[in-house]
Amino acid sequence: MHDEHNTERSEDTAPPDETAPPLDDGRPAEGAGADRSEADDEQPADGAGTDRSEADDGRPADGTGADRSEADDEQPADGTGTDRSKADDIDRLQRERDEYYERLLRTTADFDNYRKRTDRERRELAEHAALALLTDLLLLVDDFERALAADTQDVDVDRRGVEIIYKQLLDLLAARGVAPIEALGADFDPNLHQAVAHEPSEAHRDGEVIEELRRGYTLRDRLLRASMVKVAKA
Repeated sequence: MHDEHNTERSEDTAPPDETAPPLDDGRPAEGAGADRSEADDEQPADGAGTDRSEADDGRPADGTGADRSEADDEQPADGTGTDRSKADDIDRLQRERDEYYERLLRTTADFDNYRKRTDRERRELAEHAALALLTDLLLLVDDFERALAADTQDVDVDRRGVEIIYKQLLDLLAARGVAPIEALGADFDPNLHQAVAHEPSEAHRDGEVIEELRRGYTLRDRLLRASMVKVAKA
């Protein structure tokens, strides 16, 4: 009896039709959601996911993006930074050129003024020295005029007057550093003497000055005029 009842219950419950489509209740089939989640969380071994992530960020995987960024920060792509640096160097060199040129002009002007000033001072000094000498010479001229104006028949008096004036002239020259060269009886010196004749003489040694034709003078150990002499020849 129990067997009949179980058989009827089994006949009432029909087995599911395997050919019918599965019911869509909004949930994925068993195991499909887990597989998809694991696929999203896992990354392929060949780095495709990493490359895709870097590509999404705009930076290539080989690091060229970082190098390009640093290059962009250091120098503009159009080269304006280099041009600006060159322009600054040119401006600096031009300023230095102008500064050196102005300095050269000032130095040249200063040297020209110095040369003119020294020439003027030299002329003034020479004129002052000549003025003092000429003033002293005029005093001797006055003495000569008085000697010539004197009405005397005494030759000795005239001679003494001329000798006094001559001595005054020598004193004037000595005060200016002018001294006569003592040539007579000295050995011929081409630095002080000018030989105009040679005369054989047994009474004099060879090269001795035996006659002075014109007296020479020195100015403070400097030759002012050479003595014109005659030299003995043995």
